[in-house]
Amino acid sequence: MATIGLDKLYYAKITEDPITGYETYGTPQILAKAMTAELSVSLAEATLFADDGIAETVREFSSGTLTLGVADIGNAVAADLVGARIDSNGVLVSAGEDVGGYVAIGFRARRSDGTYRYFWLYRVRFGVPSTSLATKGDTITFQTPSIEGLVSRRIKPDAEGRRPWKTEVNESDGDVSSDIINSWYDAVYEPEFISDMEE
Repeated sequence: MATIGLDKLYYAKITEDPITGYETYGTPQILAKAMTAELSVSLAEATLFADDGIAETVREFSSGTLTLGVADIGNAVAADLVGARIDSNGVLVSAGEDVGGYVAIGFRARRSDGTYRYFWLYRVRFGVPSTSLATKGDTITFQTPSIEGLVSRRIKPDAEGRRPWKTEVNESDGDVSSDIINSWYDAVYEPEFISDMEE
């Protein structure tokens, strides 16, 4: 089903275990008012040829690029996402040595039937936001920042031993509890699986 809207853009800071690298997610916070979100995915591919034909093919997630168009990025959010610093006078200072930490990104997209599809991207590192400025002419044109991040799989495996990079759910799916939807932004969603022994 087509989507016709985008809102509730959140981020959660990641703390990594110094030994395993496993992620612990902080409490989600509002990133900015969302305008656009574009996610492109790169796949690692391999093809095995045997007996003059394709015997096997493998295609798996390699990385992704998330480009966000936002109304504005506040100083505190910029410091969290790209590693800029806020000085003692409250001025945002960007340096060539700045490196942002990894964060999880959550948002929702409104569908044409009025329900929403919810997302969490588990591990994103952003670069410096782009800025576009223009002088005011006969008409008013809004200039807004965009920020691009590299999406990768998380280090911590889920209960099935896989390393997810994204979760998504439609609130209209019949087998989805309303508790999942209502608590989507309380914490970064952790996948749950029923083991074979519990079935």
